[in-house]
Amino acid sequence: MNKLTIVGAALAAALTVSAEARAAVKVITSTQDLASIVSEIGGDKVTVEALARGYQDPHQVEAKPSFVIKLNSADLLVVVGRELEIGWLPPLITQSRNSKLQPGSQGHLDASQTVRILDLPTGQITRAMGDVHPQGNPHYWLDPANGRWIAKAVQTKLSELSPGDAAYFAQRYVDFDHRLGEAESRWKATLAPYKGTKVVTYHRSWSNFAEAFGLDVVGYVEPKPGIPPSPAHQLALTEEMKRQGIRVIIVEPYFDLKTPNAIARNTGAKVLVVPPSVGGVKGTEDYIRLFDYNVELLASALKTATGH
Repeated sequence: MNKLTIVGAALAAALTVSAEARAAVKVITSTQDLASIVSEIGGDKVTVEALARGYQDPHQVEAKPSFVIKLNSADLLVVVGRELEIGWLPPLITQSRNSKLQPGSQGHLDASQTVRILDLPTGQITRAMGDVHPQGNPHYWLDPANGRWIAKAVQTKLSELSPGDAAYFAQRYVDFDHRLGEAESRWKATLAPYKGTKVVTYHRSWSNFAEAFGLDVVGYVEPKPGIPPSPAHQLALTEEMKRQGIRVIIVEPYFDLKTPNAIARNTGAKVLVVPPSVGGVKGTEDYIRLFDYNVELLASALKTATGH
């Protein structure tokens, strides 16, 4: 083989590698939870980046111009839906001028369409009710069973966009499903002794988690979703916690601890800062590790609070 042939072969190989690299499906997700699941299913056939970080309140994300640039070049956008991102994402999608990502288009995946949704409001909804989500509680990823459904929806969508990799995505789903199932059994066993334990949370983030693991959320630091706690509500919640002997207050990392700490001082409860999203704190870098972290944290606190 002469030098020209060798150079030609090397160039062809390089172009093939380059084409394969370009062929990776470029995915943008609204949250790190979704990015983690996309990464689990997509492997090296996708590139994925989340807009909101896990330590941020996903309802209140700053709409950065850089997000528009990222969306402009994406093949797929995966969103939580149920109006979680309504305060910041829709204008960015419009400004991206990427027809693939518009709602209803092939490159737009609303991950909530196949999952179990809780807290669906009934009757007329008014602003007096606070930031109630008319389409139900959008924090559904905090039930591992829903994580499985999200992963299946991602597998289906990636297979549509890259049919040649469908078998690869299917195999990765099977692997993720297996690991998630084993972990789920472990988490349920860890929290089984505390089934039925009553807790208070700051925001209505934990309905799906509580249902999945048998906890009973009986009150909220917010009087209504998105409404800061008033002195009157703080007093009423304090008295109710004393009456029911509630010893744990779950607070997301992005909320002010002043009121929860004051309630804890007056009730003997423990304030537990628990991240609802991947990347919320160190040690929660993927979907399964998020639950590993939260289950161990809760089990330790509940053991202290209940004495068993």
